[in-house]
Amino acid sequence: MKKTLLSLCIGLALCAGSAQAQMAVFDPANFQQNLLTAARTLEQINNQVRQLQNEAQMLVNQGRNLTGLDFSALQELRAALEDSRRLLDEAKGLSFDVEQARSTYARLYPDGYGAGTSAGDMARDAQERWQQAREALRTAVELQAQVVGQVAGDETALSDLVDRSQSAVGALQAAQATNQLLALQSKQLIQGQQLQAAQGRAVALEQARTASIEAQSREARRRFMTDKPAYTGEPVRLFGGDR
Repeated sequence: MKKTLLSLCIGLALCAGSAQAQMAVFDPANFQQNLLTAARTLEQINNQVRQLQNEAQMLVNQGRNLTGLDFSALQELRAALEDSRRLLDEAKGLSFDVEQARSTYARLYPDGYGAGTSAGDMARDAQERWQQAREALRTAVELQAQVVGQVAGDETALSDLVDRSQSAVGALQAAQATNQLLALQSKQLIQGQQLQAAQGRAVALEQARTASIEAQSREARRRFMTDKPAYTGEPVRLFGGDR
């Protein structure tokens, strides 16, 4: 019996020791350190989430900046300039080419007429000068009408471009709208130069024609005075008798 009781006590003691060994021990310092580590980890995750959100927004903004403008007035502007250039190319009379203009001007607008120039040649030159002046005026009038006729279209294009520039969703659309506004301004400046050139040519040809008329008139007066017999003061003999 004593041996049995001793064995039982020893078994109970061993079981109690094993239970105490398996019981968890709470360490406040370790728990606090683990909590701080978890908080730092959570903050790092939140920072990474915010960074990803910023990168996503940046990509969205880049996509907007790369969005092209769905409107273009360049074709109409090119067509208008081509029409103006065609009018100048088709202009009759004194050419806008420098060498041809110099040659034609020297032939039709000389400094003066010599005695060897016939009256028929002077008349033909005068007729050609009149035709050139008339054609220059016609070209200027047509170009004026064309420029004025395009004013309404330019106003519409200007309004559309301004609206699209103000409502642009990105830098690319704003830049493209601005470029087209500059193109519209350049087109108007070019047409203004073309119109000034046509008007200036018409005025210059008319002034040159007036100067040529004066030179031709001086030559005609000179010939009239030279060909007229001079008065000598002697009596005129009529019918063979003296008076």
